[in-house]
Amino acid sequence: MARYTGPSCRLCRREGTKLFLKGDRCLTSKCAVDRRGSAPGQHGAAPKKLKEYGLQLREKEKAKRYYGVLERQFRGYFEKADKAEGVTGANLLSILERRLDNVVYRMGMAESRKEARQLVLHAHFRLNGKKVNIPSLQVKVGDVITIRSESRSLEKIKDLLEGLDTRISPKWLEIDRENGTATVVALPTREDVDFPFEENLIVELYSK
Repeated sequence: MARYTGPSCRLCRREGTKLFLKGDRCLTSKCAVDRRGSAPGQHGAAPKKLKEYGLQLREKEKAKRYYGVLERQFRGYFEKADKAEGVTGANLLSILERRLDNVVYRMGMAESRKEARQLVLHAHFRLNGKKVNIPSLQVKVGDVITIRSESRSLEKIKDLLEGLDTRISPKWLEIDRENGTATVVALPTREDVDFPFEENLIVELYSK
């Protein structure tokens, strides 16, 4: 399975914004975007004025990195969003939000999507009572995500469960904070995505 294995902070610096790839660390003084705001590389500090294509490309890369998706899968999501009813850009973000690793992150059971992906790969969660280890699996309305009973004794899981009360969950998820479960009560909409994407630029890029 292809995946990015380099420094996470390098991706944020390349996009010039915090993508919260390291969770709460991005809110501290250790954040690389705050300490070194320029893009990585020898010529990263040189000012660059992007043209139309450059703006579209950077917005696509920003969305890919935010959700931890590589190009082939991301384009597949776009084609699926383009065929669905409604606005293509909003459909694309809804599909990305419905990834299982993102749902685990949204329910507060991981400090970052990268950590959520690892927890799902190690089968620490159940979907409708069944074992799952596919981070890209798409949830639907009525699905219930629970922590595997054997995993509750892990210190990491215990810490995350204790911190659930401080996390703000999206309205399309119903969180049982006492038991650490989440029920998908609606499909996520554009308003549920709290990152300022300009998804119209992504649609323009792929529509050429």
